[in-house]
This record gives sequence, structure tokens and C-alpha cells, in this order.
Amino acid sequence: MIARPFGIPVFISPYWFLVAAVLVVLYSNSSTLPALATLMTRLGGGPVELSGIVQGTVPRYLIAVAFVVLLYLSVLLHELSHSLVAVRLKLPVRRILLYPLGGFSEIEQEPSTPGREFLVSAAGPAMSLALAGLGIAVNVLAAPHGIPQVLLDWLILANGVVGVFNLLPGLPLDGGRLLRAGLWKLTGRAGYATVLAAWAGRIIALALVVAVLSRPESAFGISDGYGIWLIAVAAFMWLSAGQALRSSRVRERLPALQARALARRAIPIPASLPLAEAIRRADLAQARALVVVDHQAKPIAIVNESAVIATPEQRRPWVDAGSLARTLDPDMILSADLSGMDLIEAVRRAPASEYLLVEPSGQVYGVLSTADLDHAFAG
Repeated sequence: MIARPFGIPVFISPYWFLVAAVLVVLYSNSSTLPALATLMTRLGGGPVELSGIVQGTVPRYLIAVAFVVLLYLSVLLHELSHSLVAVRLKLPVRRILLYPLGGFSEIEQEPSTPGREFLVSAAGPAMSLALAGLGIAVNVLAAPHGIPQVLLDWLILANGVVGVFNLLPGLPLDGGRLLRAGLWKLTGRAGYATVLAAWAGRIIALALVVAVLSRPESAFGISDGYGIWLIAVAAFMWLSAGQALRSSRVRERLPALQARALARRAIPIPASLPLAEAIRRADLAQARALVVVDHQAKPIAIVNESAVIATPEQRRPWVDAGSLARTLDPDMILSADLSGMDLIEAVRRAPASEYLLVEPSGQVYGVLSTADLDHAFAG
């Protein structure tokens, strides 16, 4: 963790330093920036050009380092805008992660309405475009020259490109989330909106690759470092859109994940009961789980199914069932009424192979096997 603005932890991926070094090399070489120089010529300042302003290799690299640091500070402000709006809407934010291709705000809960989705998604591009606008205003009013002008022009372009690019209507970009919010509002189906926005993101990713490969000698072609960068962005977008599609399928299955429906019937047994006899009693009762109880009939452990299967049949009469059981921790005792994401979160808090399900009265309802949950979760 490198900082904690407004109480939100900020982390940097280890790979960030490698990519930052590559960016320093790219930006220190003015010959790699002809397209940017043309775009930025006299936005109240001058072209994005180091030649004629800085002489020598070391100063050029120092300016490039300063720009990369300022660039990622802009990315941080972009992500911080997302996070602060989310916090304002009472959506907990776990952290902000800066990684090689940008940044990511880890918001623990999905917005519950299309309006909230829109507000959280729009905050980042709005901040980037505001920073670009502020830079243009400084260029016009202050008319800086030399090195400050170079850094300012680069920052204007970087924030403008980040803001506009993020507004493209496809996941995982902010524009994709805005599209998802709009489709969600129109159709009333969040999952359907996610699928459409994710496929829009994949189409944009393919379009980026085609644009780079179709003009290999251009400033952003495959022969230039920026073309390779765009292909990396396209690959990231494709993979992230695929993840959004998988997450949508998972959310569609969540309502079907009900602890009661997945529960296995269980029988109580003493810890000293031979495994063979415990299995015989379970078969007679048509039960698929064994709960070890103490002398007061209180559940204290669950016999592990994998351990039972791994025990050879000829040894089962000589093995106590309790020796194959896992002691019940408090987090392994779940309400039989749990369902959906609440059930998933309860299982995540205490990883185990089996859980004891109880009624609100405390009476044992059955046993939930993680294998059964995984099977239902995978569809």
C-alpha cells in the first residue's frame, strides 16, 4: 500500500514498475511522438516535442519520468473519483489498484440501481476530462514555455485520451458500464444488459486490433510501440469482457443457490461408532451425511466424505467415524435459510468441505457439501 486517500487503500502492481520504465523510454524519445505533436500543437502552448527544449539524454529521461508519474497520478484521481462516488452511495470500496494498463477500483458491491451504476461509472471519465480542460485553461491563460509546456501538453492529451477512450460503449470501460446502466434501465434486466455491454466491449477490442494491423506504418501501427500498447489494451478488454460474461451467468444462477435445497440429510452418531456401522445406519435412513454428537446430543463435528471414500471397505469396521470428522467451528454452522450471494459469502468466510445447517430455532436441518454447492454454482 502506497497511500490511503480518504481512507481508501491504494496499491501498485509489481508489474507497474516494469511498464512505467517502458513508458519512460517511449516518452523520452521525441521521434516516437509525431502524431501527438501534431495533435497538441499550440493548445495555448506548443507541440509535444522535446527537441529544441531539452538537450542531452539525462534531462530527457528526467522529463519522461516526471510525465509518467504525473500520468499515473491522473489515473489515481480517475479511480479515486469512482471510489468516492461509490462510498457516497454506501458501496464499500476495498482498494484502488494501479496496474500497467491503468487502474481499478475494487468496489465490493454492485450498484443496486441503474442510476447508481451511471453515477459511479461517469465519475472517472468526468475527472479525466476535467483535468484535460484545466490543463487547456492553464495553457491559454498562463502560456507556459519550455519544459512546463511539454509536461502540460502531454498531460492534457493523456487525460483527454483517457477520458474519451473510457467513454467507448463496451465493458470493461466506463462507457461500457454507462451502456449497461442505460440498457438495464430500459429492459429492467441487469444480466441481459451486462451481456450486451460485454459483447460491445469485445467488438471494440477487435476493432482496435484491426485498426493497428491495417496500418502498420502509421504512428499507432504495429511497427511502433504505441501499436503494441493498443493491442495489449485490446487483449485486456477482450479478457475482461469475457470475465463480465461469466460473472453475468453466475449472477443468473444465484437465486437457485438455496441452502435448504442443497442440504443433505444427516444422522447423528457418537464419535466412537465404527465407520462401517455409521455407513449402514446412514443407508437405512437414506442419509448422505454423518454428524458427530456429544453425550448431550449436541453436534460437535462432521464426518468428512472424502475421508470416508478414501478408507478401504475392509478397514471400515475398525475405524471410528469420529477419527474422520472435522470439528465444527462457529463459522461452519450456517442458517438453513441462506441463499444466493449471502450463502456464497458465508462459505467464503470459512472454507470447508461440509457445513452444518440449522433452523432459526437451532435444530439441525442437514449438511451442506461444498461439492454440491460448486456443482449447482457451475450449472
